[in-house]
Amino acid sequence: MNRGKLFSILLLACTAGYIWLAITLYNNRISATPKYGICIIKTITNIPCPSCGSTRAVLSFLNGDILASLYWNPIGIILIAIMLISPFWILFDVIIKKSSLLIFYNRTEFFLRKKWVVISAILLILANWIWNIYKEL
Repeated sequence: MNRGKLFSILLLACTAGYIWLAITLYNNRISATPKYGICIIKTITNIPCPSCGSTRAVLSFLNGDILASLYWNPIGIILIAIMLISPFWILFDVIIKKSSLLIFYNRTEFFLRKKWVVISAILLILANWIWNIYKEL
């Protein structure tokens, strides 16, 4: 992946995330019953997916309740980090005309291709999925 494509994908994803959070916050303020979004998997199967609760996790974190954020979904912490750091890192790289984010991305991708890392990540996601089902999200 080249620098421009990585920057475009990250900025598009962050923008979509910020828009989703804005819509969710707006809907929660005008509705007596908070609504946090829809999950296609949960809608079809009535079983939460591994990422169910991520919006609530982000909102809890932004409200300063880190324990509630971790309870809703630990993946939310990863999303927050990506959404907060990426735009500034991209801006930094553009200003100083470097590719430090691309280098970090390539090294991370190389690391994630190791068999033990993939197996560990899959097990963590499965554990999170079981946790979501147990919590009846």
